[in-house]
Amino acid sequence: MDRVTSKPAMVAEALALLAAPACACDAQGMIWAANEALERLLGAALEGRRLPVLFCERSRPQAGHEAGLALGGERRWSGLLAAGGLEVPVEVRARPLPAAAGIAGATFVFCELPGATHAAGAEGALRSVQLEQAMVLEHAPVGIVVTLPHLVKSCNPRMARMLGYEPAELVGRDPAAFFVSRPQYEGFMEQAIRVLTAGELFERDEIQLRRRDGSLIWCRIRARAVDMTSREAGTIWILEDVSEARQALREVQAIMINASIGIFFTRSRVITRANSSFDRMFGYAEGEAIGSLTRILYADDQAFDYLGAEAYAVLGQGKPFQAESTMVRKDGTPMWVRLIGYAINSEDPAQGTIWMIEDRTRQKCDEESLRNAVLENQAILDNAVLGIAVVEDGRTLRCNRKMEELFGCPAGAIDGASVRELYPDTASWEDARRQTQADFASGRVHMAEYHLMRRDGTRFWARLSGRPFDMAQRGGRSVWLIDDVTAQHEAADALRRARDELEVRVQERTAELAGANRLLQAEIVERRQAEARVHHMAYHDALTGLPNRALLSERLDRAMLAARRDGRKLAVMFIDLDRFKTINDSLGHLTGDHLLKEVANRLCRVVRAVDTVARLGGDEFVVLVPGVRTLDECALVGDKIIGALAEPVRFEGRSLHISPSIGICLCPDDGEDVETLMRKADAAMYHAKASGRNNYQFFAERMNVAAARHFELETSLRGALEREEFTLFYQPIVATRDGKVEGMEVLLRWRRPDHGLVAPDDFIPMLEENGLIVPVGEWVIRAACEQAIAWRKAGLAPVPLAVNLSARQFMHRGLVEAIRRTLEETGIEPAMLEFEITETALMQHGRQTLETLEQISAMGIRLSIDDFGTGYSSLAYLKRFPVHKIKIDRAFIRDLAGSGEDRAIVAAIMALAGSLQLSVVAEGVETEAQLALLREHGCDLAQGYLFARPADAAAMPRLLNRS
Repeated sequence: MDRVTSKPAMVAEALALLAAPACACDAQGMIWAANEALERLLGAALEGRRLPVLFCERSRPQAGHEAGLALGGERRWSGLLAAGGLEVPVEVRARPLPAAAGIAGATFVFCELPGATHAAGAEGALRSVQLEQAMVLEHAPVGIVVTLPHLVKSCNPRMARMLGYEPAELVGRDPAAFFVSRPQYEGFMEQAIRVLTAGELFERDEIQLRRRDGSLIWCRIRARAVDMTSREAGTIWILEDVSEARQALREVQAIMINASIGIFFTRSRVITRANSSFDRMFGYAEGEAIGSLTRILYADDQAFDYLGAEAYAVLGQGKPFQAESTMVRKDGTPMWVRLIGYAINSEDPAQGTIWMIEDRTRQKCDEESLRNAVLENQAILDNAVLGIAVVEDGRTLRCNRKMEELFGCPAGAIDGASVRELYPDTASWEDARRQTQADFASGRVHMAEYHLMRRDGTRFWARLSGRPFDMAQRGGRSVWLIDDVTAQHEAADALRRARDELEVRVQERTAELAGANRLLQAEIVERRQAEARVHHMAYHDALTGLPNRALLSERLDRAMLAARRDGRKLAVMFIDLDRFKTINDSLGHLTGDHLLKEVANRLCRVVRAVDTVARLGGDEFVVLVPGVRTLDECALVGDKIIGALAEPVRFEGRSLHISPSIGICLCPDDGEDVETLMRKADAAMYHAKASGRNNYQFFAERMNVAAARHFELETSLRGALEREEFTLFYQPIVATRDGKVEGMEVLLRWRRPDHGLVAPDDFIPMLEENGLIVPVGEWVIRAACEQAIAWRKAGLAPVPLAVNLSARQFMHRGLVEAIRRTLEETGIEPAMLEFEITETALMQHGRQTLETLEQISAMGIRLSIDDFGTGYSSLAYLKRFPVHKIKIDRAFIRDLAGSGEDRAIVAAIMALAGSLQLSVVAEGVETEAQLALLREHGCDLAQGYLFARPADAAAMPRLLNRS
């Protein structure tokens, strides 16, 4: 239908193809196209005539009323056409023209009622019309009431409900009872009677009426006299409750009045409306600028023409326009402003534009002052007698000329160079870095003297003084002062050598006598220390200094003996750090080792002196708590451990967050030997991980079964890729306007032999934890590309495939190369592939994330943010990421119909996406109500069970063909 009615001429052509009589009218009910069947039935040309004139006299009022309602939706009624002196009973079917037709109006199709002649059947048709009119009155969405002077004759149910009555209660009452006051009623009726007695339609956009309970409502009223020559014949009134629309208008006006930025509307570059902030900003009295050409805001015609050309070129494409420009106030003073413009109707920019304007004059002045201050500081730096440098992440960002002279470098040679290049060897550089980090971490300025090296290889002594720019971010940017103190060192060395020579001569004899004794004592001490070191290394962890597995076994044996002797219990707490492997793999082993040492220190601080903290290896720790009486005491220790590890660990400018999963078992309740207690504590720990991590669980016998199942599942998972047990499912992403499939999300499934499909939540976390997500993720990308090529060869219309990238997969260094290799080998067009990355994964490593995204985007692959709104987003980063789409998490869609908060969040996300020019997909759409609200908020794409459940590739051709 949309294609046929895309233009008025095509509407007329479509009417000509209909066998039934039909016509098309504009918004005023004027016929501008009619087919031959209708003109033959009525025996006259109809173009330019009003639709009600086609009906007999008693059917005309209803025809005029229904024609007006047809502009807002489909209508159906019965009436009598006036055809050559005969009354032809017909059923009229009307529907509004679509927006693409280019004209407001409706089409009307006339079907003659069967079993009735034009003359003899007129009475029966009239009865049918009366019955249908009664049904229309009964179910009309507006209030309809017929009145005689000072008397309600009849009304429909909607009218009664609007005023809080039953229909029978309104009949016979004086209409004045429904007005705010008697004078209001009399003034209203005086206006209405003048219009009605002239045979015209009486309309009143707003009037306040009183309901039965005394509350007031605002109504829009239309009325026409039944017989314009006789007031006693009665009047038909149609009332529409506009209270909510009026309140919405007041709220919009309040926004305009109270907005802190200037807002104004233009049409053909003429100001049609403006708020008070606009008037104040430009120095105009209220309403003074209305009707003026926007040329009054510009300094000259050139600026006026230039910005107009730029703005309307963008607005004509349906896009928002943003710019910063100089404008002038009424008194001619210039100001710097930021402009944002939107076309009121993107399909017809001529309908006007809304502009938001912000005065940025002060900010511009501040920027200019800052620029001058920078130039002044640079002049100071260039003329300083000391070398001055700014350092960040081990590199010299910039330095002054004195610094370049000290190191014998040409201008600009040190900028961007590594600080390591200024030291003669790696050892001295690392020593200086450790001392600097220690001073900065303690909030002290670092001052020391080091051996540095010039560009020609010569060395000199330098005194360094450095401090962070911001003591709150001690691992960030720092400033350094460097002074050449080689001469002072040489003088001090000469004095020290002279003193040393004198001391040597005095001590030579004494040293010879004591030498042999010292050597003997040193050998004894060294042997004892070596024995102590060997013993400590055998029973302690090399990284943390905690007891290792061997020493833990000995202490556990002794603790069990003491527990049996004292009649108390012994608690064994098995601790595993959640997601430690991800931190260790992504940030490096140096970061992981620091984190493990910090965890060890916090565990030792939180337990008692009689308790034992041991490290088994990796990220596994064990705490022995002897002398336990109740489970509550164990729970208290577990809570202390969780609380101690909740604080972030700061290392090299990062905040590392770690949490424990703790399994607890008791001796002798759960076992009386080391192996049994360790095994059951380990099983309880795995149950804690399965329960969401960052918690503790006491051992129960069922955990042995769960641990065995987890081990079996993980073992089977390791060979699933080689055994080709993985498969792909697909779920369509559809357009909300017509249900057309616009894309497919690719979903990984594991079809385990003899077990069927394994739930994704049961195996995908395992893939993340053991690192298999990287090869499996590469397989998913390749399999999806091959399936897309197969569908295209089968003649199916291509649609983009959206593939999820996990956080660990995204941070893998071989990801970009693997994607590029897959594109080359499969031959798929990059535009048919889309990657979905979670919001949190995007924000974890800002600079590395941006580089990876830019490389993927450069291939032509589109990127989207999955589960938007559930993580944390930095808008400063988000606007720089080459992202094309965001997916609203299903948590905000589930209660969309009943939750105002969710609707507000969705509206905010849509506004953010619109300002960033991003597409939006709503996930988890399951009801028509949710779909309707998403359409209302302007969401173009949706995904969920309402459209299709995930299915394998075999089911997709039918779905694509149906779309």
